[in-house]
Amino acid sequence: MTEKARLRRSLLDARKGRTADDLLTASLRLADRALALPELAGAGTVAAYISVGSEPGSRALVHSLYARGVRVLLPVLLADNDLDWAAYAGPERLVPAGRGLLEPDGERLGPDAVTAADAVLLPGLAVDARGMRLGRGGGSYDRALARIEASGHTPALVVLLYANEVVARVPVEPHDHPVQAVVTPEGVTRFSA
Repeated sequence: MTEKARLRRSLLDARKGRTADDLLTASLRLADRALALPELAGAGTVAAYISVGSEPGSRALVHSLYARGVRVLLPVLLADNDLDWAAYAGPERLVPAGRGLLEPDGERLGPDAVTAADAVLLPGLAVDARGMRLGRGGGSYDRALARIEASGHTPALVVLLYANEVVARVPVEPHDHPVQAVVTPEGVTRFSA
């Protein structure tokens, strides 16, 4: 088992111990902390995601951004693990998709739609002191971030995590991208470029 795989397993195991009350409380705190970020306060378009299972909850945040009038793009997982995007139009317009995910039922905007975002909220399992993010290993967000980089656009990259998932170091590969900030229920940590 690789170092990345061991770290992923350990972090996923820790998430399994969270109760429904823990998840709800963390979700509300995450939304409060994230909504105070200048990167989100001034954003016209935010690429986000709908959390599932024991992931740090993003639903309250997504809905609050939408209620503010922000255009929120949510991913639609394609068969090859790439991401298409669709606009969020409220919780009643989310439909079940593969792998337990929820996605908007509206028009698909294409994989390049993410390049128009002012900020991108990223799922993850950990982030380290350099701002390097560890994802689940499917490569979906690596492709989206490469697409953003190729476009020349530089949105704020923010990852939502639990406090124990901010670690000293994660293994990195050449295609990995640093984030500017991590939001946990306890606070915000920023990383220098």
